[in-house]
Amino acid sequence: MKAHDRGGAQCAICGKTFPARQLHRFDELRPALQALIAENVSTVGDDALICDADLAQYRRAYVEKLLNEERGELSELDRRVLDSFEKGVLTVQSVARAALEPTSRSPGERAADTVASFGGSWSFIFSFCTVLVLWMAVNVSGLLSGPFDPYPFILLNLLLSCVAALQAPVIMMSQKRQEEKDRQRAENDYMVNLRAELEIRQLHEKIDHQMARQWDRLAELQQIQIDLLQGSEGRTRNDAPR
Repeated sequence: MKAHDRGGAQCAICGKTFPARQLHRFDELRPALQALIAENVSTVGDDALICDADLAQYRRAYVEKLLNEERGELSELDRRVLDSFEKGVLTVQSVARAALEPTSRSPGERAADTVASFGGSWSFIFSFCTVLVLWMAVNVSGLLSGPFDPYPFILLNLLLSCVAALQAPVIMMSQKRQEEKDRQRAENDYMVNLRAELEIRQLHEKIDHQMARQWDRLAELQQIQIDLLQGSEGRTRNDAPR
């Protein structure tokens, strides 16, 4: 929780002065964070105040320690999630999102996507079959003064070979771009899931810490009530006539 006094105060870690809304009491932090801070700052006390920036760094260090214990060496994606976790920003990659936009593609990539999209459609199949039928019909029926590609249609075979030779690498280029999109989406999903896991863990720790503090307060209030009742009974006995 944040300090409630209105004036500024000094951070016990960095020594700088901050407004009260940017400071947190040490004794109100989770026990795990208290232990981590106490390991590095031996002079911190229960009434010490810690600024938002230092607290965010220690939260990151605590989460990084947990991930190291569970996963071993952290990957680049893990560190990017930790960076966003420390800064309090969204985890979704703006760079990956921009890469999926049509405006970010080069003219060659747009052409490859267009050719691959048209080459894998029924429109291409019907158009291609129509061209083949007309080609063969014109050369066999002799509608022109003479067949420009007589049977066995050697020129047609050459054109078909050229189309297949050019279409294959174009389709592979488009598939490569699709694989890159899928990889970026998978990275985004992984980063979002990891961030959600860290947030849920932090919420569990906060709830457990708050429940423990509430139980302590309830026990203290109960003890106060018992002391008041005992004092009231004692005064009643003393005031009773003998």
